[in-house]
Amino acid sequence: MNNKSENTKSIDMLLADSFKRLVEKKPIEKITIREITDLAGVIRPTFYNHFQDKYELLEWIIVTDLFEPMNPLIDKGELSQAVEGALVTMQNEKEFYDRAFRLTGQNSFGEIMTDHVAQMILSRLPEVTLREKIYYQWLTPKRVAYFFAGQIVYVVMAWIEDGMKVPPRELVGSFMYFCNHSTIEMVEMVEAEKKL
Repeated sequence: MNNKSENTKSIDMLLADSFKRLVEKKPIEKITIREITDLAGVIRPTFYNHFQDKYELLEWIIVTDLFEPMNPLIDKGELSQAVEGALVTMQNEKEFYDRAFRLTGQNSFGEIMTDHVAQMILSRLPEVTLREKIYYQWLTPKRVAYFFAGQIVYVVMAWIEDGMKVPPRELVGSFMYFCNHSTIEMVEMVEAEKKL
């Protein structure tokens, strides 16, 4: 059983590597399953035994590269290091993530990222505790998670769009600043400056 699991992961990685190499040469929309399998040296049915389509493969890559390594760090309370590690991975594979970022519509990079960030938040946001702290019925755990996920993904996507020039640690610091200061606080700071 364990051997089969290792073999499955090995084929997944082989297909992912093939897909990444193709993405560096052409837009994701134009890549065919045949191109992926030919470059990986496997037959088409092998691809469909592992993934429904290239968009599911893209999602698997994002989860494997970015989210899985974050979980142990977040579990230890090292959120900044977890996010920084994901950003470093993206920088190291800049061409791939830049092309993935350009994918729009259903199965877009933004949609995949938002869903997984929200799920990560939801898995750590006990509903009972949230209900005790927030008195507004409309603010369900899912809405709270997607609100914060949207902010996080916006920052990451703006960073990619700007060419990933800002060092990951600085970007994490900027994001943590946003997290620790409300819009109202920022407006009040600006108003206080104007009065000086």
